Amino acid sequence: MATEQDLKGAIIKAVANIPECLASGYVDIRSGLLLDIKTIDSHPSAVIDLLAAATADLFQGQNVLAIEEIFKRSRGVENNNHYFQEIIVNSENLIHVFLRSKKYPDYVAVFVCRNTVNIGMMLAKARLALPHFEASM
Repeated sequence: MATEQDLKGAIIKAVANIPECLASGYVDIRSGLLLDIKTIDSHPSAVIDLLAAATADLFQGQNVLAIEEIFKRSRGVENNNHYFQEIIVNSENLIHVFLRSKKYPDYVAVFVCRNTVNIGMMLAKARLALPHFEASM
């Protein structure tokens, strides 16, 4: 049986294994809850408090869902699958990667690295970490 410690351990391991990783977390976008987070640098608590809501907006905002519905209709697809699986956000100093869980589509793993990271390596390592997050649920 998975425990909260399993998730915490998976997140800590991801931060250690992903190059230049400063923070990682796991978000339940349906409930808007940040399930757990690990940061190396200090981040304002207001930013951490808004992380879950912002992640939910990225994947489930009204316009995002409308785009997904248009894609489904135009392709004749009749299911509840989501088109948007990964989102990369580049800020002035950081790269933020958001990966929707394949096993639990309402959960999103978040990884934050310095913008000097090799983005290919960051993505590869983040994708390898995701199944460990999923296994902790």
